[in-house]
Amino acid sequence: MPGIGELIIILVIILIVFGAGKLPQIGDALGRSIRNFKRSSSGKDEVEVGPTAKEIPVSEGQAAVEKPSEGDPAKEEAAKEDAAKEDAAKEDPST
Repeated sequence: MPGIGELIIILVIILIVFGAGKLPQIGDALGRSIRNFKRSSSGKDEVEVGPTAKEIPVSEGQAAVEKPSEGDPAKEEAAKEDAAKEDAAKEDPST
């Protein structure tokens, strides 16, 4: 187990490498990581890994497109960005 002097030397090296401005961010990230590890190791809020949606048969020449689920802001935002990119590609004849 390291003594007080060794811990102070380690902290000084960390301060020199990362700077005083990054230390709160590093501490915050470390705290969140430890909290997430404890939560996942306790077994609560386990995530189902298996497939949950029905498999949709895709006939030749068709592509399966997943619609964003209602109420999921991340999927809705991604769908809007994809639509905007497609519109921009249609309007720009140089590509």
